Amino acid sequence: MKDILKENERIDDLEFKNLKIIQNSDGFCFGIDSVLLSDFAKKIKKGAKVIDLGTGSGIISILLCGKTEAREIIGVEVQKEVYDMATRSAKLNKLENRFKIINKNIKDLKNVFKPNSFDVVVTNPPYKKSNTGLKNEIEKKYISRHEVKANLEDFIDMTKYLLKDKGEFYMVHRPDRLVDILYLMRKHKIEPKQIKFVCPNVEKSPNLVLIKGIKNGGQFLKVEKNLYVYNEDGTYTDEILKIYNKEIKK
Repeated sequence: MKDILKENERIDDLEFKNLKIIQNSDGFCFGIDSVLLSDFAKKIKKGAKVIDLGTGSGIISILLCGKTEAREIIGVEVQKEVYDMATRSAKLNKLENRFKIINKNIKDLKNVFKPNSFDVVVTNPPYKKSNTGLKNEIEKKYISRHEVKANLEDFIDMTKYLLKDKGEFYMVHRPDRLVDILYLMRKHKIEPKQIKFVCPNVEKSPNLVLIKGIKNGGQFLKVEKNLYVYNEDGTYTDEILKIYNKEIKK
């Protein structure tokens, strides 16, 4: 199995349906946000055609292969090294027939796909604007975290292009960008339908937000109850344990 690895790479067990993923210690490794988004989007309909914009290591798509009966998932990744790693992860899990990755900037997808080609778009885009924060010395991490190759509106505009009428859009982002997100979604005909805030614990404000939208959907927004990650003693809450497919001990 180690023949599939390159320098500084490792194989992590996702502890779900025997799925695994290749990660690079020097790159941007997936976090809880991707795991939560895959769970948020797990009601994707059987036979759906899905595209994962900015797939990175492929974590969201790999988990969706296990959680849903989506017919096909296309991952789009701009960084060549990361694309190569995600491709090897698909092969490692024997998912080549369901999960395919292309090495493109999401802004160039109009040259690859026809409009209205997908039932579902999922994305965990870079959270930070390109001119904010400290530039990480490792370029792969900086590109993953900052809007260097594409900004928030690029992701939402491309979603409008790719989705079929009444197609579903799932995104995880930061609450401090929520006004921008909702404005841009409505501007590009992706109507916000469901929001769930994620808080570190009951004492702290949300640091993530999960959003579902429908292309050309009606105007009705449901705000779900908050999801709390940790209990007071620092252990995972029952809801997080369930998402991670862990045993809940009473």
